Amino acid sequence: MAGRDDAPTPDPAEKGFATLATLRIGVKAMVEKDGSHRKAEILSMRQRKDTLYVYVHYVDFNKRLDEWIPATRIDLSQEVEWPAPEKPEKKKAPSKSASQKRARAGSRDVSSTPDLLTGKNLNIGKAARPSKAGGKENRSEETPLNLSLTGSEAVSIDGTPKGDSEDVDMADAVDTKLEPQEKMLGDMTREEEIEKLRTSGSMTQNPTEIHRVRNLTRLQMGKHEMEPWYFSPYPESFQDADIVYIDEFCLSYFDNKRQFERHRSKCTLVHPPGNEIYRDDHISFFEVDGRRQRTWCRNLCLLSKLFLDHKTLYYDVDPFLFYCMCTRDETGCHLTGYFSKEKDCAEGYNLACILTLPQYQRRGFGRLLIQFSYELSKREGKLGSPEKPLSDLGLLSYRQYWREVLVELLLESGREAISEFELATLTSMTEKDVHETLLVLNMLRYHKGNWIIVIPDAIVEQHNKRLEKEKIKGVKKIDPAKLQWKPPVFTASSRTWNW
Repeated sequence: MAGRDDAPTPDPAEKGFATLATLRIGVKAMVEKDGSHRKAEILSMRQRKDTLYVYVHYVDFNKRLDEWIPATRIDLSQEVEWPAPEKPEKKKAPSKSASQKRARAGSRDVSSTPDLLTGKNLNIGKAARPSKAGGKENRSEETPLNLSLTGSEAVSIDGTPKGDSEDVDMADAVDTKLEPQEKMLGDMTREEEIEKLRTSGSMTQNPTEIHRVRNLTRLQMGKHEMEPWYFSPYPESFQDADIVYIDEFCLSYFDNKRQFERHRSKCTLVHPPGNEIYRDDHISFFEVDGRRQRTWCRNLCLLSKLFLDHKTLYYDVDPFLFYCMCTRDETGCHLTGYFSKEKDCAEGYNLACILTLPQYQRRGFGRLLIQFSYELSKREGKLGSPEKPLSDLGLLSYRQYWREVLVELLLESGREAISEFELATLTSMTEKDVHETLLVLNMLRYHKGNWIIVIPDAIVEQHNKRLEKEKIKGVKKIDPAKLQWKPPVFTASSRTWNW
Protein backbone atom coordinates (compact mmCIF):
# COMPACT_ATOMS: atom_id res chain seq x y z
CA MET A 1 0.00 0.00 0.00
CA ALA A 2 1.49 3.30 -1.09
CA GLY A 3 2.23 5.90 1.56
CA ARG A 4 0.23 9.12 1.54
CA ASP A 5 2.19 12.34 1.08
CA ASP A 6 0.62 15.07 3.19
CA ALA A 7 3.01 17.80 2.00
CA PRO A 8 1.17 20.53 0.09
CA THR A 9 1.83 20.68 -3.62
CA PRO A 10 3.02 24.13 -4.73
CA ASP A 11 0.82 25.88 -7.25
CA PRO A 12 2.26 25.78 -10.77
CA ALA A 13 3.78 29.09 -11.79
CA GLU A 14 1.84 31.13 -14.32
CA LYS A 15 4.02 31.72 -17.37
CA GLY A 16 3.77 34.08 -20.27
CA PHE A 17 5.62 36.64 -22.35
CA ALA A 18 6.34 40.10 -21.00
CA THR A 19 7.53 43.46 -22.25
CA LEU A 20 9.50 46.20 -20.51
CA ALA A 21 6.21 47.97 -19.84
CA THR A 22 4.57 44.96 -18.19
CA LEU A 23 7.48 43.91 -15.96
CA ARG A 24 6.74 44.18 -12.26
CA ILE A 25 8.17 43.20 -8.89
CA GLY A 26 8.02 39.44 -8.28
CA VAL A 27 8.48 38.42 -11.91
CA LYS A 28 11.07 35.69 -12.52
CA ALA A 29 12.87 35.89 -15.84
CA MET A 30 16.07 34.81 -17.54
CA VAL A 31 18.80 37.41 -17.14
CA GLU A 32 22.12 37.66 -18.94
CA LYS A 33 24.95 37.18 -16.39
CA ASP A 34 28.62 36.61 -17.26
CA GLY A 35 27.85 35.38 -20.76
CA SER A 36 25.08 32.97 -19.78
CA HIS A 37 21.43 33.21 -18.76
CA ARG A 38 20.24 32.66 -15.18
CA LYS A 39 16.81 32.76 -13.65
CA ALA A 40 16.37 35.85 -11.46
CA GLU A 41 13.56 37.43 -9.49
CA ILE A 42 12.86 41.15 -9.74
CA LEU A 43 12.89 42.68 -6.23
CA SER A 44 12.74 46.38 -7.08
CA MET A 45 12.52 48.75 -10.05
CA ARG A 46 13.53 52.36 -10.71
CA GLN A 47 13.87 54.76 -13.61
CA ARG A 48 17.18 56.62 -14.01
CA LYS A 49 18.10 58.85 -16.94
CA ASP A 50 15.46 57.40 -19.27
CA THR A 51 16.64 53.86 -18.49
CA LEU A 52 14.72 51.27 -16.49
CA TYR A 53 16.81 49.49 -13.86
CA VAL A 54 15.72 46.40 -11.91
CA TYR A 55 17.20 44.89 -8.75
CA VAL A 56 17.38 41.11 -9.19
CA HIS A 57 18.05 38.08 -6.99
CA TYR A 58 19.51 35.13 -8.88
CA VAL A 59 17.48 32.06 -7.92
CA ASP A 60 19.45 29.43 -5.94
CA PHE A 61 22.48 31.71 -5.65
CA ASN A 62 23.84 33.56 -2.66
CA LYS A 63 21.97 36.76 -1.88
CA ARG A 64 25.21 38.72 -2.00
CA LEU A 65 25.15 38.40 -5.80
CA ASP A 66 21.96 40.51 -5.99
CA GLU A 67 22.50 43.60 -8.13
CA TRP A 68 20.98 46.48 -10.07
CA ILE A 69 20.97 45.83 -13.81
CA PRO A 70 19.47 47.64 -16.82
CA ALA A 71 16.21 45.98 -17.82
CA THR A 72 17.67 45.39 -21.29
CA ARG A 73 19.65 42.46 -19.84
CA ILE A 74 16.39 40.55 -19.32
CA ASP A 75 15.75 38.06 -22.10
CA LEU A 76 12.14 38.83 -23.03
CA SER A 77 12.19 36.33 -25.90
CA GLN A 78 11.63 33.63 -23.26
CA GLU A 79 8.58 33.21 -21.08
CA VAL A 80 8.65 34.71 -17.59
CA GLU A 81 7.00 33.49 -14.40
CA TRP A 82 4.39 35.87 -13.06
CA PRO A 83 4.02 36.27 -9.29
CA ALA A 84 1.08 34.41 -7.78
CA PRO A 85 -1.78 36.69 -6.71
CA GLU A 86 -1.98 37.26 -2.99
CA LYS A 87 -4.66 35.22 -1.28
CA PRO A 88 -7.01 37.22 0.93
CA GLU A 89 -6.53 36.45 4.59
CA LYS A 90 -9.42 34.91 6.44
CA LYS A 91 -10.60 37.19 9.21
CA LYS A 92 -11.56 35.48 12.43
CA ALA A 93 -14.66 36.77 14.16
CA PRO A 94 -13.66 38.36 17.47
CA SER A 95 -14.96 36.60 20.52
CA LYS A 96 -17.46 38.29 22.82
CA SER A 97 -14.98 38.41 25.73
CA ALA A 98 -12.30 40.02 23.54
CA SER A 99 -14.78 42.68 22.38
CA GLN A 100 -15.71 43.45 25.99
CA LYS A 101 -12.03 43.78 26.97
CA ARG A 102 -11.40 46.20 24.11
CA ALA A 103 -14.43 48.21 25.09
CA ARG A 104 -13.27 48.46 28.70
CA ALA A 105 -9.74 49.39 27.61
CA GLY A 106 -11.08 52.06 25.26
CA SER A 107 -13.16 53.60 28.05
CA ARG A 108 -10.03 54.03 30.17
CA ASP A 109 -7.86 55.58 27.43
CA VAL A 110 -8.19 59.26 26.63
CA SER A 111 -7.08 58.54 23.06
CA SER A 112 -6.40 55.29 21.24
CA THR A 113 -3.94 56.92 18.81
CA PRO A 114 -0.49 55.32 19.20
CA ASP A 115 2.25 57.61 20.49
CA LEU A 116 5.24 56.88 18.23
CA LEU A 117 7.71 58.59 20.54
CA THR A 118 6.90 56.75 23.74
CA GLY A 119 5.63 53.53 22.19
CA LYS A 120 2.26 53.63 23.97
CA ASN A 121 -0.31 51.22 22.58
CA LEU A 122 2.51 49.62 20.55
CA ASN A 123 4.10 47.56 23.35
CA ILE A 124 7.46 48.95 22.30
CA GLY A 125 8.37 50.15 25.75
CA LYS A 126 7.58 46.73 27.26
CA ALA A 127 8.91 44.60 24.44
CA ALA A 128 11.31 41.84 25.38
CA ARG A 129 14.79 43.29 25.20
CA PRO A 130 17.19 41.22 23.08
CA SER A 131 19.81 39.36 25.05
CA LYS A 132 22.53 40.00 22.47
CA ALA A 133 23.67 42.93 20.35
CA GLY A 134 26.50 44.58 18.46
CA GLY A 135 26.45 42.06 15.67
CA LYS A 136 24.31 39.24 17.04
CA GLU A 137 21.73 37.16 15.26
CA ASN A 138 18.16 38.34 15.16
CA ARG A 139 16.14 36.65 17.88
CA SER A 140 12.93 38.54 17.35
CA GLU A 141 11.01 39.77 14.36
CA GLU A 142 10.05 42.93 16.22
CA THR A 143 12.29 45.87 15.31
CA PRO A 144 12.54 48.76 17.80
CA LEU A 145 12.10 52.13 16.16
CA ASN A 146 15.41 52.78 14.35
CA LEU A 147 17.31 50.91 17.05
CA SER A 148 17.95 47.64 15.26
CA LEU A 149 17.99 46.54 11.68
CA THR A 150 18.25 42.89 10.81
CA GLY A 151 20.15 41.13 8.10
CA SER A 152 20.41 37.55 7.05
CA GLU A 153 23.47 36.08 5.41
CA ALA A 154 27.07 34.94 5.76
CA VAL A 155 30.09 36.21 3.91
CA SER A 156 32.72 35.11 1.40
CA ILE A 157 35.17 37.08 -0.70
CA ASP A 158 33.38 37.04 -4.05
CA GLY A 159 30.73 35.21 -6.00
CA THR A 160 33.08 32.32 -6.74
CA PRO A 161 35.43 31.59 -3.82
CA LYS A 162 38.75 30.16 -4.96
CA GLY A 163 38.98 26.54 -3.96
CA ASP A 164 42.79 26.48 -3.90
CA SER A 165 43.01 28.89 -0.98
CA GLU A 166 43.52 27.36 2.44
CA ASP A 167 42.21 30.41 4.28
CA VAL A 168 38.51 31.11 4.49
CA ASP A 169 38.12 34.32 6.44
CA MET A 170 35.69 34.24 9.30
CA ALA A 171 33.10 36.86 8.69
CA ASP A 172 30.33 36.41 11.09
CA ALA A 173 29.42 34.32 14.12
CA VAL A 174 25.77 33.71 13.51
CA ASP A 175 23.00 31.61 12.22
CA THR A 176 23.37 28.12 10.70
CA LYS A 177 23.05 24.96 12.71
CA LEU A 178 25.17 21.95 11.97
CA GLU A 179 22.97 19.57 10.01
CA PRO A 180 23.19 16.03 11.36
CA GLN A 181 22.92 14.64 7.84
CA GLU A 182 25.75 16.73 6.39
CA LYS A 183 28.84 15.04 5.05
CA MET A 184 32.01 14.74 7.06
CA LEU A 185 35.02 16.69 5.83
CA GLY A 186 36.63 13.45 4.76
CA ASP A 187 33.76 12.81 2.32
CA MET A 188 33.68 16.30 0.78
CA THR A 189 36.61 18.33 -0.47
CA ARG A 190 36.96 21.97 0.57
CA GLU A 191 36.34 23.03 -3.03
CA GLU A 192 33.05 21.11 -3.10
CA GLU A 193 31.97 22.47 0.29
CA ILE A 194 32.72 26.10 -0.62
CA GLU A 195 30.94 25.70 -3.96
CA LYS A 196 27.94 24.26 -2.13
CA LEU A 197 27.89 27.27 0.18
CA ARG A 198 28.24 29.68 -2.74
CA THR A 199 25.13 28.40 -4.49
CA SER A 200 23.09 27.57 -1.40
CA GLY A 201 20.96 30.69 -1.61
CA SER A 202 19.94 32.99 1.21
CA MET A 203 19.74 31.43 4.65
CA THR A 204 17.65 34.14 6.26
CA GLN A 205 15.06 33.08 8.82
CA ASN A 206 12.99 36.18 8.14
CA PRO A 207 11.45 35.99 4.63
CA THR A 208 11.15 39.78 4.37
CA GLU A 209 14.93 40.09 4.56
CA ILE A 210 15.36 38.34 1.20
CA HIS A 211 13.72 41.33 -0.43
CA ARG A 212 15.86 43.94 1.26
CA VAL A 213 17.53 45.92 -1.50
CA ARG A 214 21.19 46.86 -1.20
CA ASN A 215 21.17 50.63 -0.76
CA LEU A 216 24.76 51.68 -1.58
CA THR A 217 26.44 51.24 -4.96
CA ARG A 218 30.18 51.73 -4.37
CA LEU A 219 32.50 52.59 -1.50
CA GLN A 220 35.89 54.23 -1.36
CA MET A 221 37.90 53.52 1.76
CA GLY A 222 41.51 54.69 1.67
CA LYS A 223 43.03 53.57 -1.61
CA HIS A 224 40.47 50.79 -2.07
CA GLU A 225 37.19 50.86 -3.98
CA MET A 226 34.67 48.09 -3.37
CA GLU A 227 31.07 47.10 -3.86
CA PRO A 228 28.94 46.55 -0.75
CA TRP A 229 27.24 43.18 -0.46
CA TYR A 230 24.17 43.87 1.67
CA PHE A 231 21.91 46.54 3.10
CA SER A 232 23.14 48.82 5.89
CA PRO A 233 21.08 51.63 7.46
CA TYR A 234 23.10 54.59 6.19
CA PRO A 235 21.12 57.82 5.66
CA GLU A 236 18.47 57.48 2.96
CA SER A 237 20.05 60.23 0.86
CA PHE A 238 23.16 58.06 0.38
CA GLN A 239 21.35 55.54 -1.82
CA ASP A 240 21.41 57.96 -4.77
CA ALA A 241 25.15 58.61 -4.48
CA ASP A 242 27.38 57.06 -7.14
CA ILE A 243 30.09 56.48 -4.55
CA VAL A 244 30.24 56.82 -0.75
CA TYR A 245 33.51 57.97 0.80
CA ILE A 246 34.51 56.43 4.14
CA ASP A 247 37.40 57.77 6.19
CA GLU A 248 39.53 54.68 6.89
CA PHE A 249 40.63 56.04 10.29
CA CYS A 250 37.58 57.67 11.91
CA LEU A 251 35.05 55.76 9.70
CA SER A 252 32.98 58.89 9.03
CA TYR A 253 31.00 58.68 5.79
CA PHE A 254 30.28 61.23 3.05
CA ASP A 255 28.37 61.25 -0.22
CA ASN A 256 30.21 64.32 -1.53
CA LYS A 257 33.87 64.14 -2.53
CA ARG A 258 34.60 67.77 -1.69
CA GLN A 259 33.16 67.38 1.81
CA PHE A 260 35.21 64.22 2.28
CA GLU A 261 38.44 65.94 1.17
CA ARG A 262 37.80 68.86 3.54
CA HIS A 263 37.22 66.39 6.37
CA ARG A 264 40.44 64.51 5.58
CA SER A 265 42.44 67.75 5.68
CA LYS A 266 41.24 68.33 9.26
CA CYS A 267 40.95 64.78 10.68
CA THR A 268 43.91 63.92 12.91
CA LEU A 269 43.02 60.32 13.83
CA VAL A 270 45.54 57.79 12.46
CA HIS A 271 44.50 54.64 14.37
CA PRO A 272 41.41 53.21 16.11
CA PRO A 273 40.57 55.31 19.20
CA GLY A 274 41.57 52.75 21.82
CA ASN A 275 44.51 51.15 23.60
CA GLU A 276 47.08 49.26 21.55
CA ILE A 277 47.33 45.90 23.30
CA TYR A 278 49.35 43.92 20.73
CA ARG A 279 52.08 44.75 18.21
CA ASP A 280 54.41 42.62 16.15
CA ASP A 281 56.26 43.16 12.88
CA HIS A 282 53.08 42.86 10.83
CA ILE A 283 49.95 43.88 12.74
CA SER A 284 48.58 45.73 15.76
CA PHE A 285 45.45 45.17 17.85
CA PHE A 286 43.52 47.99 19.51
CA GLU A 287 40.91 47.53 22.23
CA VAL A 288 38.04 50.01 21.81
CA ASP A 289 35.31 50.44 24.45
CA GLY A 290 31.86 50.88 22.92
CA ARG A 291 30.79 53.07 25.84
CA ARG A 292 33.72 55.48 25.53
CA GLN A 293 33.84 55.62 21.72
CA ARG A 294 30.18 55.31 20.74
CA THR A 295 30.31 57.22 17.46
CA TRP A 296 33.35 55.35 16.14
CA CYS A 297 31.93 51.97 17.13
CA ARG A 298 28.55 52.78 15.59
CA ASN A 299 30.29 53.75 12.37
CA LEU A 300 32.19 50.46 12.49
CA CYS A 301 28.93 48.53 12.87
CA LEU A 302 27.39 50.41 9.94
CA LEU A 303 30.40 49.54 7.80
CA SER A 304 30.46 45.88 8.80
CA LYS A 305 26.73 45.51 8.13
CA LEU A 306 27.47 46.14 4.45
CA PHE A 307 29.30 42.80 4.37
CA LEU A 308 27.35 40.79 6.96
CA ASP A 309 23.76 39.83 6.35
CA HIS A 310 22.91 37.37 9.14
CA LYS A 311 23.23 40.26 11.47
CA THR A 312 21.26 42.43 13.85
CA LEU A 313 22.71 45.92 14.07
CA TYR A 314 21.93 47.65 17.35
CA TYR A 315 22.41 51.33 17.96
CA ASP A 316 23.63 50.75 21.51
CA VAL A 317 27.26 49.60 21.57
CA ASP A 318 27.90 50.23 25.28
CA PRO A 319 27.94 46.52 26.37
CA PHE A 320 30.70 45.64 23.88
CA LEU A 321 34.43 45.79 23.40
CA PHE A 322 35.80 45.94 19.86
CA TYR A 323 39.18 44.39 19.09
CA CYS A 324 40.44 45.98 15.88
CA MET A 325 43.30 44.53 13.84
CA CYS A 326 45.41 46.95 11.79
CA THR A 327 48.38 46.97 9.46
CA ARG A 328 50.85 49.83 9.85
CA ASP A 329 52.69 52.11 7.45
CA GLU A 330 53.98 55.68 7.43
CA THR A 331 50.45 57.12 7.13
CA GLY A 332 48.94 55.29 10.11
CA CYS A 333 47.23 52.08 11.22
CA HIS A 334 44.82 50.74 8.59
CA LEU A 335 41.84 48.69 9.79
CA THR A 336 41.82 45.17 8.30
CA GLY A 337 39.21 43.49 10.49
CA TYR A 338 37.74 43.27 13.96
CA PHE A 339 35.73 41.19 16.36
CA SER A 340 33.36 42.33 19.07
CA LYS A 341 32.99 40.79 22.50
CA GLU A 342 30.46 41.29 25.27
CA LYS A 343 31.81 42.76 28.47
CA ASP A 344 29.65 40.37 30.47
CA CYS A 345 28.34 37.36 28.55
CA ALA A 346 26.15 34.96 30.50
CA GLU A 347 26.67 32.21 27.89
CA GLY A 348 30.46 32.48 28.06
CA TYR A 349 31.00 33.44 24.42
CA ASN A 350 34.43 34.90 23.72
CA LEU A 351 33.34 36.47 20.45
CA ALA A 352 30.12 38.06 19.21
CA CYS A 353 30.77 39.28 15.68
CA ILE A 354 33.84 38.99 13.46
CA LEU A 355 34.71 40.44 10.07
CA THR A 356 37.69 40.80 7.78
CA LEU A 357 37.14 43.71 5.38
CA PRO A 358 36.84 42.52 1.75
CA GLN A 359 40.01 44.25 0.56
CA TYR A 360 42.05 42.21 3.08
CA GLN A 361 40.33 38.83 2.81
CA ARG A 362 42.02 35.58 1.79
CA ARG A 363 45.33 36.75 3.24
CA GLY A 364 45.22 34.92 6.59
CA PHE A 365 43.78 37.78 8.65
CA GLY A 366 40.63 35.83 9.54
CA ARG A 367 42.67 33.11 11.24
CA LEU A 368 44.62 35.75 13.19
CA LEU A 369 41.37 37.23 14.50
CA ILE A 370 40.15 33.81 15.65
CA GLN A 371 43.50 32.98 17.25
CA PHE A 372 43.59 36.35 19.03
CA SER A 373 40.14 35.76 20.54
CA TYR A 374 41.40 32.50 22.07
CA GLU A 375 44.57 34.17 23.36
CA LEU A 376 42.34 36.58 25.29
CA SER A 377 40.41 33.61 26.69
CA LYS A 378 43.68 32.02 27.86
CA ARG A 379 44.59 35.23 29.70
CA GLU A 380 41.16 35.23 31.31
CA GLY A 381 41.57 31.60 32.34
CA LYS A 382 38.28 30.68 30.65
CA LEU A 383 37.08 28.30 27.96
CA GLY A 384 35.72 30.32 25.06
CA SER A 385 33.60 29.79 21.97
CA PRO A 386 32.06 32.01 19.29
CA GLU A 387 28.41 32.88 19.64
CA LYS A 388 26.20 30.08 18.41
CA PRO A 389 24.80 29.14 16.03
CA LEU A 390 27.50 29.82 13.44
CA SER A 391 26.97 31.01 9.90
CA ASP A 392 27.86 28.71 7.03
CA LEU A 393 31.27 30.12 6.15
CA GLY A 394 31.79 31.02 9.79
CA LEU A 395 31.40 27.34 10.67
CA LEU A 396 33.82 26.45 7.88
CA SER A 397 36.42 28.93 9.14
CA TYR A 398 36.17 27.82 12.75
CA ARG A 399 36.24 24.16 11.77
CA GLN A 400 39.48 24.81 9.89
CA TYR A 401 41.00 26.57 12.90
CA TRP A 402 39.81 23.95 15.41
CA ARG A 403 41.07 21.14 13.20
CA GLU A 404 44.52 22.67 12.74
CA VAL A 405 44.95 23.46 16.45
CA LEU A 406 43.76 20.06 17.71
CA VAL A 407 45.70 17.98 15.17
CA GLU A 408 48.87 19.99 15.80
CA LEU A 409 48.47 19.57 19.57
CA LEU A 410 47.82 15.82 19.32
CA LEU A 411 50.79 15.22 17.03
CA GLU A 412 53.27 17.39 18.92
CA SER A 413 52.29 16.48 22.47
CA GLY A 414 53.72 12.98 22.18
CA ARG A 415 51.23 11.72 24.75
CA GLU A 416 49.61 8.33 24.32
CA ALA A 417 46.52 9.27 26.32
CA ILE A 418 44.80 12.64 26.47
CA SER A 419 41.21 13.54 27.29
CA GLU A 420 38.85 16.02 25.67
CA PHE A 421 38.93 18.04 28.89
CA GLU A 422 42.72 18.34 28.69
CA LEU A 423 42.51 19.38 25.03
CA ALA A 424 39.96 22.05 25.96
CA THR A 425 42.13 23.33 28.82
CA LEU A 426 45.25 23.58 26.66
CA THR A 427 43.49 25.39 23.79
CA SER A 428 40.84 27.40 25.73
CA MET A 429 38.23 25.82 23.45
CA THR A 430 35.06 24.47 25.03
CA GLU A 431 34.74 20.72 25.44
CA LYS A 432 31.71 20.79 23.16
CA ASP A 433 33.71 22.39 20.33
CA VAL A 434 36.53 19.89 20.86
CA HIS A 435 34.11 16.95 20.83
CA GLU A 436 32.20 18.09 17.73
CA THR A 437 35.43 18.80 15.83
CA LEU A 438 36.75 15.31 16.58
CA LEU A 439 33.42 13.86 15.44
CA VAL A 440 33.40 15.82 12.17
CA LEU A 441 36.98 14.73 11.47
CA ASN A 442 36.03 11.10 12.23
CA MET A 443 38.71 10.94 14.95
CA LEU A 444 36.53 9.44 17.70
CA ARG A 445 36.19 5.65 17.74
CA TYR A 446 34.36 3.37 20.16
CA HIS A 447 36.64 0.54 21.29
CA LYS A 448 36.00 -2.00 24.06
CA GLY A 449 33.50 0.15 25.89
CA ASN A 450 35.52 3.38 25.67
CA TRP A 451 35.78 6.32 23.26
CA ILE A 452 39.32 6.82 21.99
CA ILE A 453 40.90 9.52 19.81
CA VAL A 454 42.42 8.21 16.56
CA ILE A 455 44.36 10.30 14.04
CA PRO A 456 43.80 8.87 10.52
CA ASP A 457 46.77 8.78 8.15
CA ALA A 458 44.94 11.09 5.73
CA ILE A 459 44.71 13.82 8.39
CA VAL A 460 48.40 13.43 9.30
CA GLU A 461 49.33 13.73 5.62
CA GLN A 462 47.10 16.78 5.23
CA HIS A 463 48.69 18.37 8.30
CA ASN A 464 52.21 17.87 6.94
CA LYS A 465 51.26 19.40 3.60
CA ARG A 466 49.81 22.42 5.38
CA LEU A 467 53.01 22.93 7.36
CA GLU A 468 55.04 22.85 4.13
CA LYS A 469 52.77 25.46 2.56
CA GLU A 470 53.01 27.67 5.64
CA LYS A 471 56.82 27.56 5.49
CA ILE A 472 56.77 28.62 1.85
CA LYS A 473 54.18 31.37 2.33
CA GLY A 474 55.49 32.54 5.68
CA VAL A 475 52.13 32.34 7.46
CA LYS A 476 51.75 34.82 10.32
CA LYS A 477 50.68 33.76 13.82
CA ILE A 478 49.90 35.56 17.06
CA ASP A 479 52.80 35.69 19.52
CA PRO A 480 51.27 35.49 23.04
CA ALA A 481 54.38 37.09 24.56
CA LYS A 482 53.62 40.36 22.75
CA LEU A 483 50.09 40.63 24.13
CA GLN A 484 50.06 43.45 26.71
CA TRP A 485 46.61 42.99 28.23
CA LYS A 486 44.79 42.19 31.44
CA PRO A 487 41.07 41.31 31.59
CA PRO A 488 39.29 44.65 32.13
CA VAL A 489 36.88 45.16 35.02
CA PHE A 490 33.73 47.22 34.40
CA THR A 491 31.06 48.82 36.51
CA ALA A 492 27.51 47.51 36.21
CA SER A 493 26.35 50.56 34.22
CA SER A 494 29.03 50.11 31.53
CA ARG A 495 28.05 46.46 30.92
CA THR A 496 24.39 47.10 30.23
CA TRP A 497 22.19 48.62 27.56
CA ASN A 498 21.91 52.38 27.40
CA TRP A 499 18.48 52.63 25.77
